[in-house]
Amino acid sequence: MKSRNLVLGSVLGAGLLAGGLVLAQNPPAPDVDPVRHPHLASAQKHILEAFDSLTHAQQANDFDLEGHAAHAKQLLEEASREVKESARASNHRR
Repeated sequence: MKSRNLVLGSVLGAGLLAGGLVLAQNPPAPDVDPVRHPHLASAQKHILEAFDSLTHAQQANDFDLEGHAAHAKQLLEEASREVKESARASNHRR
């Protein structure tokens, strides 16, 4: 019974890890208007560059970075969304 639970837990954990890697592979879309918000658009550009650098680091290390690069990519996606919200807030204020 213990070995069955261990195998089931291992398979489930591997599936969650693979799912997280797949979700973290979509680069954030640069969606801030650079004419209207040049500084925010620049920030999004740097976020995308960082995301790409993490992807290269993952590939160079056979995706064996203990999930830290994938987590960093998730945080970069969140940062990109917050930059977009900053632009929206500025648009509403004007």
